[in-house]
Amino acid sequence: MAEYYRIIGAEMSPYSVKVRSYFRYKAIPHQWVLRNAESQAEFEKYAKVPIIPLVVTPEGTGIQDSTPIMDSMEKIYPLPSVHPDDPVASFISVLIEEFGDEWGNKWMFHYRWTRDVDQISSAGRIARMRGAKVDENKHAALAAQVRARMVDRLWFVGSNAVTAPQIEAGFVDMLSMLDRHLATRPYLFGARPAFGDFGLWGQIYEMWTDPTTGALIGAGAPNVLDWVHRMLWPKAEGTFETWPSLAPTLMPILTDQVGRLFMPWTCANETALTEQQEQFSVSIGGKVWTQKPQKYHARSLHMLREKYAAAPDKTALDPVLESAGCLAGLRGLNH
Repeated sequence: MAEYYRIIGAEMSPYSVKVRSYFRYKAIPHQWVLRNAESQAEFEKYAKVPIIPLVVTPEGTGIQDSTPIMDSMEKIYPLPSVHPDDPVASFISVLIEEFGDEWGNKWMFHYRWTRDVDQISSAGRIARMRGAKVDENKHAALAAQVRARMVDRLWFVGSNAVTAPQIEAGFVDMLSMLDRHLATRPYLFGARPAFGDFGLWGQIYEMWTDPTTGALIGAGAPNVLDWVHRMLWPKAEGTFETWPSLAPTLMPILTDQVGRLFMPWTCANETALTEQQEQFSVSIGGKVWTQKPQKYHARSLHMLREKYAAAPDKTALDPVLESAGCLAGLRGLNH
């Protein structure tokens, strides 16, 4: 039996680097394994679905999907906890983790595969990862193949000519709010990383590595840039804050981004799947958003609702969620 975990992932996968950051913070013995031809046999042995990251445990079992990976590890390695003691802050952290995974991925994927400069950069890096030693002709052919396939998948995150301005305006707004929030603390919920840090950071870290969004972050959000670097090797620098001290700068993010944009979308996506619609439209922030429904996100929403239902004391939590526009969706009352 191995004495460490193996994380099979990729530097350009937000969910892979998210898990790696979590393992580093927890000081969980692990090895980072690049997903390529050399690791393919091991990947196929333990993976149930073709997604990364895949964590292979010392006992020889595979775990996939970044959030369940972290949930599983938290039971085995409870300290240092990534869940604030404050019950409101604790659930808001879980909610932001989900928001980062699902809505933040729209920013990342859209920006990465919309403009030529980002397409060329990203396709080239992915091609080099998959074939580090191939000659330039083979590299160019592989990069072109990657670029064509990924650009063709923009629909998957809802990116199109109509939604593109909404995605980009939303990210610019988020960057400004996030920079204000991080001006007085090293992590989202205080002086140590929380569950929400890992989910949101994974997407923004990837954006920092791309030309267009890297410039936006580097030029206009110095506190976010510091956080991006800090989360590569996160550490506890103090304690978590309570919700009252976080609320002045975190509540605007919760209201404007999570309640106004993400919750209407994820609930509409769930309804579309229930009604077996080929495509759905929903009003988000006063503008119409149209895309094909995504099965995984409905399952993800279900898991989030289970975590909300399990929250032991909602006396202080529910008014915050209600004010932010999140409560009905978490209760499944959106229909």
